[in-house]
Amino acid sequence: MLKIAYRKEYTHPLPENHRFPMEKYNLLPEQLLYEGTISNDNLFAPGFLTEGNILSTHDAVYWQKLKTLSLSRQEERKTGFPLSQALVDRERIINQGTIEAADYALKHGVAMNIAGGTHHAFTDRGEGFCLLNDIAIASNYLLNSNKAKKILVVDLDVHQGNGTAQIFRDEPRVFTFSMHGKSNYPMHKELSDLDIALEDGCDDKTYLTLLENHLPQLIDEVEPDFIFFQSGVDVLETDKLGRLGMTIHGCKRRDKVVFELCYKNKIPVVASMGGGYSAKISHILEAHANTYRIAQEIFF
Repeated sequence: MLKIAYRKEYTHPLPENHRFPMEKYNLLPEQLLYEGTISNDNLFAPGFLTEGNILSTHDAVYWQKLKTLSLSRQEERKTGFPLSQALVDRERIINQGTIEAADYALKHGVAMNIAGGTHHAFTDRGEGFCLLNDIAIASNYLLNSNKAKKILVVDLDVHQGNGTAQIFRDEPRVFTFSMHGKSNYPMHKELSDLDIALEDGCDDKTYLTLLENHLPQLIDEVEPDFIFFQSGVDVLETDKLGRLGMTIHGCKRRDKVVFELCYKNKIPVVASMGGGYSAKISHILEAHANTYRIAQEIFF
């Protein structure tokens, strides 16, 4: 059974001026339930991330600042959110969702998080609407509990996974792969183990050819026993922040490539939602919903 992390707190604490397109976190499960792609049995409510799991990845000084709501004004501005206890709690729930999804993926082959993909969070700071790095925290959880020995991060959000790259810069058990807009945020890119920088306007054919040429080879070379997939849909041509030229069909094909390779190679995979900022919420929902539809189709 496809298990999907979701709690109402994914949206609730966000300030009103940050709600769009964050409302997707509530609308997506409603859409998937309405169309019959999932039932309520597929959804699970994650618990609360422990300090131990936070400190496996993030610096104690940084966590203390988050916990006591004492980020400087400059540090707060870099995160993109006004800091609050509700926001920190939300981040801990989302991160726990990715950890619990990882355990479900070990049982069922795949699991999802309606939120997550917080790849701009560094060991010692937050950036770009990310406070804690769920992919990094869940990776360290698997490694530290001997549930995985080699992890491949497949980050296909339009923005480089700079925080994830920095966190695992000196960790040979985690291979970071990022396909992202060359001229997009962040302007200063970290060094992933493999970066593919895409020109503005990159279309379906160009994107998919690159992915299909690199990902199978990576899986053969890295030999991961677990994959984290950052499935942001800000690659769409309709995205206000993306600057690429992909269609919804191309984005769907992207997801199919990733999931088919995971299924074929029997590698458990967790998908975190990532970004999506098209002007029409319907475009965001359709692209995200395709990720879940494809996972159901291939694995179940």
